Amino acid sequence: MAGIWPKIKSIRPQLIILLTPLLTLPLPLIVKTSEAKCAYVLILMAVFWISESVPIAVTALLPLFLFPMMGVMPAATTAKSYMSDILILFLGGLMVAVAIERWNLHRRIALRVLMLVGAEPRWLMLGLMLATWFLSMWISNTATTAMMIPITEAILQQLKTAHTGSEGSVDEDDTKDKGKVRNGRADDGDKNDNTFNSQNKEIIVSAEEGMTATKEKEKEDPHIRLMAKGMSLSICYAANSGGIATLTGTGPNLIFKDAIDSLYHEYGQTSPVTFASWMGFGFPLSVLVLLTCWVLLQIAFLRCRGLSTCCVSSEERAARNARVKEIIRSEYIKLGSMTFAEGSVLFWFVTLVLLWITRDLSGVGGWGILFEKDAVKDSTPAIFIGFILFVFPSVLPFMKRKGRYDINNSENTGGLVPPLLSWPVMHSKFPWSLMLLLGGGFALSDGCRASGLSNWIGKQLEVFSGVDKWGMLFIICFIAAAATEVTSNSAIAILFMPILGRLAVNTGVHPLYYMIPGAVSCSFAFMLPVATPPNAIVFSYGHIRIIDMIGTGFIMNILAVPLLVLATGTWGDRLFDFQTLPQGQMNATSLL
Repeated sequence: MAGIWPKIKSIRPQLIILLTPLLTLPLPLIVKTSEAKCAYVLILMAVFWISESVPIAVTALLPLFLFPMMGVMPAATTAKSYMSDILILFLGGLMVAVAIERWNLHRRIALRVLMLVGAEPRWLMLGLMLATWFLSMWISNTATTAMMIPITEAILQQLKTAHTGSEGSVDEDDTKDKGKVRNGRADDGDKNDNTFNSQNKEIIVSAEEGMTATKEKEKEDPHIRLMAKGMSLSICYAANSGGIATLTGTGPNLIFKDAIDSLYHEYGQTSPVTFASWMGFGFPLSVLVLLTCWVLLQIAFLRCRGLSTCCVSSEERAARNARVKEIIRSEYIKLGSMTFAEGSVLFWFVTLVLLWITRDLSGVGGWGILFEKDAVKDSTPAIFIGFILFVFPSVLPFMKRKGRYDINNSENTGGLVPPLLSWPVMHSKFPWSLMLLLGGGFALSDGCRASGLSNWIGKQLEVFSGVDKWGMLFIICFIAAAATEVTSNSAIAILFMPILGRLAVNTGVHPLYYMIPGAVSCSFAFMLPVATPPNAIVFSYGHIRIIDMIGTGFIMNILAVPLLVLATGTWGDRLFDFQTLPQGQMNATSLL
């Protein structure tokens, strides 16, 4: 028996793939309704996503053949969900993000922030968190973390050297090697930052191989060990918090946008959620979550232990600060002066953000009123700026420079001036699998509506009509935050958004009141290394144990959810007027 169990475990994915369709097949065969057929597909996708027996992006392809074959939706209608307006917005935003990574602008921004905050440990932590938080609003959380962790390692090495009095230096290659996985870098992930949990597990396995040596070194100084834990956790927590601030910051935000647009369209209304209105809600909340993380990590790891200001002599503190400032300054100097390409990408990035914010200022105006109603969306400027990046030159012929941006060395373009973004770079860095994941989620959501499954679920949820909506909000947020610790946050959002929308409609609650907190809660992945790629990358460097992340992350979840509920009931209500139901929903509710 002992020998059979390992063999069964080795074929676990194949067993799940085989048994799940067979065990659930009676549902569409016996019930034979459109709702039952859609529910069959929903169950298959949920099991495959949670178990990761099939790659998450591949599971997202199931609606393309199951919906037409089972009569849920025609093939042409299903295929349109995989290239919707929301996905075009995502595509354009990530074009700019890839250009920022291509020219290393994100590293320059991060190091500049660190140069401004000073060298005290608590302020260094805040500087690292601010840089990570800001960058993760716009570029991949995974890429941001993979860039910031080596910088953090270098700073920790200087802090250790200053504290022990021994000379030492950090080898950049060594710090990068700690974060590698067997099959490639951890930053081969995507903007979703929860999509590749199976790859995260590889990171953890490889990390465990190198953790013993790291722990042996840190045992020499418990103060440095605590400092390393706090600094490491600050990076992944800041990366996860940053995605809350913008509509394109993470996958659940986009999934929510598609779901709410479809729900409002169903009632003949226009959704009030725009890039500007989401940022009005998400940005202040993101700041509060970030500051809460910072305070919590200080209490847990930096409270007057050896490296705090009050416990170190002025001479030691001056020496330590000088070392830290020097390492940050030297890394910044390596970048050289800002190039024409970096300046151009920065200009187009700022332009895109301004176009997003000013398109629709929630009744005040905006450049969108220059066109017909709903003629332009947030995807319009995103693709416009993305197109410009493919044609705008990265260097002017009469401004040739020697070095890494030399016109003759930057790219193999046959002697032509290379643009800011080329297709080979775009192809290699763009998270195509996330496009499929989001497209599959949108197709599943459309199938639930077309089949009537959403309405059926909504009617079953009418039993909650007597529950206080504040209590229900807490329940929704904690369930979403717990679920996202063990599987893809986009997958959880795909499953939750239609249900929350129908729950709100059928219980007489504004749909945004449940759906916005539900979407944001999917980003509260603070407890486990496998929850997000940023968590896994940080864990792979060997400074923290799983129990460290679980303990701190649990407290962070307990604190973050009340902050989210507070935001929903205060400035969220002010922005979206949760007390006034959409007119179409009022009519539909009165007919129930």
